[in-house]
Amino acid sequence: MFDQLSKRLTGSLDRLRGRGKLTEENIREAMREVRIALLEADVALPVVKDFIAQTTQRAVGQEVVGSLKPGQALVKVVHEELKRVLGDTQAELKLDQSAPVVVLLAGLQGAGKTTTAGKLARLLKERHRKKVLLASCDIYRPAAIDQLELLASQVDADFFRAASTNDAVTIANESVEQARRSFADVLILDTAGRLAVDEAMMDEIRRVHAAVNPAEVLFVVDSMTGQDAANTARAFHEALPLTGVVLTKTDGDARGGAALSVRQITGAPIKFLGTGEKLDGLEPFHPDRLASRILGMGDVLSLVEEVERKVDQKHAQKLASKVGKGSKRFGMDDMRDQLQQMQNLGGLGSLMDKLPGMNRLPEAAKAQMDDRQTRRMIAIINSMTPNERRYPDLIKGSRKRRIASGSGTQIQDVNRLLKQHKQMQKMMKKVGNKSAMAKLMKRLPGGGGMPGGGMPGGFR
Repeated sequence: MFDQLSKRLTGSLDRLRGRGKLTEENIREAMREVRIALLEADVALPVVKDFIAQTTQRAVGQEVVGSLKPGQALVKVVHEELKRVLGDTQAELKLDQSAPVVVLLAGLQGAGKTTTAGKLARLLKERHRKKVLLASCDIYRPAAIDQLELLASQVDADFFRAASTNDAVTIANESVEQARRSFADVLILDTAGRLAVDEAMMDEIRRVHAAVNPAEVLFVVDSMTGQDAANTARAFHEALPLTGVVLTKTDGDARGGAALSVRQITGAPIKFLGTGEKLDGLEPFHPDRLASRILGMGDVLSLVEEVERKVDQKHAQKLASKVGKGSKRFGMDDMRDQLQQMQNLGGLGSLMDKLPGMNRLPEAAKAQMDDRQTRRMIAIINSMTPNERRYPDLIKGSRKRRIASGSGTQIQDVNRLLKQHKQMQKMMKKVGNKSAMAKLMKRLPGGGGMPGGGMPGGFR
């Protein structure tokens, strides 16, 4: 989401890192470029003005003048101001109240409220061990109720369908009663949306809010809408006491302006970032981590948390037992497991986004980090017989043609995969040999990755 903003910000700040001395003139020059970067990212103009004014005031002061490395001090100031705009600290859901804790979702049609309700139910069940009830107050779109019921079954949450669907307030009250009867810890109420803000929608959601007095009122907004996200946020903020924001579709081609605008305009903290349609695509929002990602510093903490949560430990231990034990023990099944684990972590794009310095990679290198390549490699391995996956050396001319045909790829792709598997076999053996580690690290570009340019790059 922040690729272009990250590139522009780091580019303008990089030019100051090497300066032995920072003056008011070159600070203001850098801030002009930062201003352009923020405006291009669709950050609301009042937010941009405030950010530039605060950053310039701090940068021209003693914090920079007294530093041994003024360029680094300026980056630190920008990082801290980004954190301030994004909310300083993580804001968690208020779940420490008497059950059922009511969470009300509000937002425009198409923002992703219903999908977010399902994702949030899954997150609360898996990470907080809560019993969750889902209900929809959308009396205009029956498909929304059916969709929420399906999502509830997929995340193993309870679902309540009201007998009457003529009044949103009645449905909300009946949902609370059902939550009490079923001893649910959390009730997530989905609400109706419109294509644009109108008084009828605002009046309805105000009445629903007054009826159930929710502990959380989460404004769900599509991060792709840019400036419109700020305008919509302002309208909902005036109608409801928002307690938090959920930014959806953050894996799309968004410029990132919504994240920097909504928090300051509403005063409500961003609590979650939503990605994709999969029900595990909702993550708590950490302002400090996102500020680091925007400035190209990566987000290693989030990556570690994802690995701990999503990586299959049995597979990891199985692979670890093969390290250094002889390259032949690392088969195609093991390689497929690793590729699938990578997919579970959000794919190459998500991994690269969290590693420091990745925003500085050339576009040609980024183009090779395409998740379609990973899926193609998995398809090739799936087209092999169990014996071929165990003994890849058996794969010759006619077998390669059959595998390529079965996976919808070319023979060259099969050859490339076999070559990369050989490289991984060698690496697995060398990792277990401490005396070979220094040589191995020298062969890896930048001290990490696969020999010969990385895996799974090279597929077209």
